[in-house]
Amino acid sequence: MKSHARVVVIGGGVVGVSTLYHLAKLGWSDVMLLERKELTSGSTWHAAGLLPLFNLSYSVGQLHKYSVGFYPALEAETGQSVGFRRVSNIRLACTADRMDEYRYYAGVARTIGVDVRFLTPEQVKAIWPLCNIDGVIGAIQHPDDGYIQPADLTQALATGARRLGATIHRHTAVTAIEQAASGEWKVTTDKGEIVCEHVVSASGNFARRTGAMVGLDIPVMPVEHQYLVTETHPDILARRAQGLPEMGVLRESDASYYMREEAGGLLLGPYEASAPVCYVDGPGPDSENELFQGDIDRLGPYLDAAIARVPAFAEVGIKRVYNGAIAYSPDGSPIVGPAWELKNFWLNEGHSFGVTAAGGAGWQLAQWIVEGEPSIDMMGVDPRRFGPYATRGYLKEKNEEAYAKVFTVHYPDEERTAGRPLKRAPCYDRMKAKGAVFGSVFGWERPNWFAPPGYSLSEADLAKPDVILNENHPEPRDGEPIREKWSFRRSNYFEHVGAECRHVHGQVGLLDMTAFAKFEVSGPGARAWLDGLLTNKVPRSPGRLVLSYLLTARGGVRSEFSVFTLGPSRFYLVSAGALERHDFDYLSKALPTDGSVKLDKVTTQYGVFVLAGPKSRELLARITDADLSNAAFPWLTGKIINVGAATTRALRVNFVGELGWELHHPIEMQNAIFDRLFEAGADLGLKPFGIRAMDSMRLEKSYKLIPRELSIEYAALESGLDRFVSFKKGDFLGRAGLEAWRERGFANRAVTLEVFGVTDADARGSEPIYFGDELIGRATSGGFGWRTGKSLALAMVRPDLVEPGQDLTISILGKPHPARVIADSPFDPENLALKG
Repeated sequence: MKSHARVVVIGGGVVGVSTLYHLAKLGWSDVMLLERKELTSGSTWHAAGLLPLFNLSYSVGQLHKYSVGFYPALEAETGQSVGFRRVSNIRLACTADRMDEYRYYAGVARTIGVDVRFLTPEQVKAIWPLCNIDGVIGAIQHPDDGYIQPADLTQALATGARRLGATIHRHTAVTAIEQAASGEWKVTTDKGEIVCEHVVSASGNFARRTGAMVGLDIPVMPVEHQYLVTETHPDILARRAQGLPEMGVLRESDASYYMREEAGGLLLGPYEASAPVCYVDGPGPDSENELFQGDIDRLGPYLDAAIARVPAFAEVGIKRVYNGAIAYSPDGSPIVGPAWELKNFWLNEGHSFGVTAAGGAGWQLAQWIVEGEPSIDMMGVDPRRFGPYATRGYLKEKNEEAYAKVFTVHYPDEERTAGRPLKRAPCYDRMKAKGAVFGSVFGWERPNWFAPPGYSLSEADLAKPDVILNENHPEPRDGEPIREKWSFRRSNYFEHVGAECRHVHGQVGLLDMTAFAKFEVSGPGARAWLDGLLTNKVPRSPGRLVLSYLLTARGGVRSEFSVFTLGPSRFYLVSAGALERHDFDYLSKALPTDGSVKLDKVTTQYGVFVLAGPKSRELLARITDADLSNAAFPWLTGKIINVGAATTRALRVNFVGELGWELHHPIEMQNAIFDRLFEAGADLGLKPFGIRAMDSMRLEKSYKLIPRELSIEYAALESGLDRFVSFKKGDFLGRAGLEAWRERGFANRAVTLEVFGVTDADARGSEPIYFGDELIGRATSGGFGWRTGKSLALAMVRPDLVEPGQDLTISILGKPHPARVIADSPFDPENLALKG
């Protein structure tokens, strides 16, 4: 075994071997894979081998699409069969909400180039004659979908990697990993040491143990998954004898199972609600090709549903039960990308659909390592989307929930309840008492909207269908009433959010944004460092505030920061709460090594209230002695002011487009400030408002979000950030790449669209946009603007179609709607309210 390598990949399952192959394919032949036992001996060997293209995540959808296209090409390249059976996949719908999910997904699929077709029940019957179509209202089919032999696929990847110069060492256990002062890694095994530049952890069920070797608490924990293989069935054998095609993969989503033919019989895989996490502390040292005892009893309702749908399933005996571990993350999506806090340590873990995602994950991670960036936006699978809160107890609750909800309708407004409430701002109980209906971001509870006193939904309001998976509302906690029904359409909270928007516009409202990520940068080199890192010129005068961006080397958008100058060498940065670990990690890794800059994360030291509306100045003036006039306190400035006896950093900026202030305050003073505001604002009509109202109002201002309108896939100038990119100052990260991109020409431009003919379903984001019959873009956000009275969408479209007045078409839940490009900021384009 060599003592040096450029990259060491730990883990010989399909994900690890794919990573090795793709690194070698990009020209890095000095790469090595270490596997403690035999290849595929973890979870890969017992995987059912399905290749579902269906996924509502943009990132994961791209990975799956690549894999399904890549695997046949790999077979052709290596001459080694991967056992790919392109038999198609059919997903049944037995409820109206399920059909809406499929219609929404079809839009996502159209924008990323995945072929999906709608079927009638009769067409399902023609393809799957053993299927009883009673209760089926429709279906979708992926003609390119199917299944594969996981072990054969892995061996083909290994063959391809070896031919490209990579090496694989089986029966080689990693016992320690440490990083030298030089930045190089030393990987210690039971057969010697390897020094390398990069380490990739692709260790599946061992992810948490591998992470512990380098001090990482990787948010991955496996869950038991069972599938059954039956004896042969005469009807299936007869079809084979007649030369008829295989019936393909059948998924009854509303009953939470998949089924396909297997060796003349049937294979059934349910996702039951009671499946437990496993390997909480990792598998044993001798674990290899390990299965758990089958537990048929917990599958009862799913077996009954399968028998009702495919009566032939009841006519054959069960030949074998497989019960093996599948790695899961808290949201069910994989963990692919750089580890936080460690340079050149990479994660490719948490793959609950590992065979499907392996090709794409290996492809993108290899690009990330070799070229410095992936080519698609990987925010949906970035390891840093979880924070330090995602530890053992949290993972047990959330990963079991993620497994149980694989087949649930993935509503865009869904808020899952396991592991909550976890992180609460001090004002949580006060907001709850005022009717807050909470969502969660980065572990924080945050009001989404406010229900009127005594408001609740009845069983008749919920109208839950008679299927196994019929959850269409958050599970109530502590005896709370059910107040929200999820939907792809305008739901019960639509008018209540509208009332919040109108109230903020007409009077004054308070929004809790404590979840904002907050950092302080200080030191003699702080200003120069920030100026060389971010796009906008860092303000020199204390009290000035700018919006600025961290770009990729190519000129795409990685992060957004509000930068407030506290002093000559001290700055306060605020970014999206969901991106706290992501943003802090990039800032930390970019710090100069000479100690001239200090970076502190201060998120939990400060709470944040947004006070907004035309009466916000009058209210704030009642409880502060600061001069709040335009002359003394103009837009885009900040001051340290008192609020009663408390102190706050008041920033005159907000994301709703009204007169107002962000009040960043010591978190221990939050309730004192909350109470003073509501006491002083009673006669002015102060009311709280939530994130959904904020989102409606930000659409009316054409304000952009990461990773929607802002992405590594879009150049900063494509996204309309021209006024926040200063080419007059010196060099900054991504400047050369952005200028080169501009020279090559942009493929997209950000626009605001007014959508016509909407009655009950606004755009959400990811809807396809057409010029005639030609696909020319995709929506990135959407909703209803209550101040303008318009259904709106933000979108990226072809650059020759961006002038106001341009007519286009947007497909929302499968229905085409006329749409027109309008000038940005349809509400208050002159910012008179903000500057009022």
